[in-house]
Amino acid sequence: MPALSYGQYSLVFNMLSFSVAAMFGAFAFFAMSQKLIGAKYRASMVVSSVVVLIAGYHYYRIMGSWEGAYHLVDGAYVPSGMPFNSAYRYVDWILTVPLLLVELVLVLGLEKGKTGPMLTKLVTAAVLMIALGYPGEISIDPTTRHIWGALSSIPFVYILYVLWTQLHGATRGSTAKVMSLFESARRVLLVTWGFYPIAYLIGTFGGAHSASAAVGVQVAYSVADVTAKALFGGIIFAIAYEKSRADGSLPSLHG
Repeated sequence: MPALSYGQYSLVFNMLSFSVAAMFGAFAFFAMSQKLIGAKYRASMVVSSVVVLIAGYHYYRIMGSWEGAYHLVDGAYVPSGMPFNSAYRYVDWILTVPLLLVELVLVLGLEKGKTGPMLTKLVTAAVLMIALGYPGEISIDPTTRHIWGALSSIPFVYILYVLWTQLHGATRGSTAKVMSLFESARRVLLVTWGFYPIAYLIGTFGGAHSASAAVGVQVAYSVADVTAKALFGGIIFAIAYEKSRADGSLPSLHG
């Protein structure tokens, strides 16, 4: 772990704290919002709640690990000797990234014969993407990071292919509002997931002992996670609400 200035350490700590608050706040909203949508779409909000709850817990542990990895000496933060446990992120991702795809598929309300095979393909690809990226993440050798990063990108590209082809066809016949929200959901996944390889490359080219690289990686991952989980879940709720209104399953709040 590199030595950090007060500002660098605080930036990462504050971003981790913000992520904890965002995830747990999103959990409260998703858990309570299920009564506002049709029963057919509530499973997607249950999954959204689980995603941000898992992420909130792991961000709390990451924040504690970051705090324990440093102590303040003469106005600067120096390594305490306690290791920073970056594996918390991958434990989180191996659980939440497949679930992000599950909630998107569930909210579309596909035919029973299509939902299972679609989820199997997407979840398998998501698990492979995370598992293949981890050996490179923990390595300080650029060549090793490049190899595993390239392998991890294969299932990543496949997931994007499915999102832009097969799932797009599943929205035909939906209202213009639902179509627009689905497009927003796909773009959020594309943009936020694009942050992850950027952060990965920061760690590759920034140097193992570079303070700016260490800070950049943590900040980029935090921004991507909050957007990909909390904001994405909000879009999933909006899709579920609009589909409930369109098919007449919107529950009465006066009953």
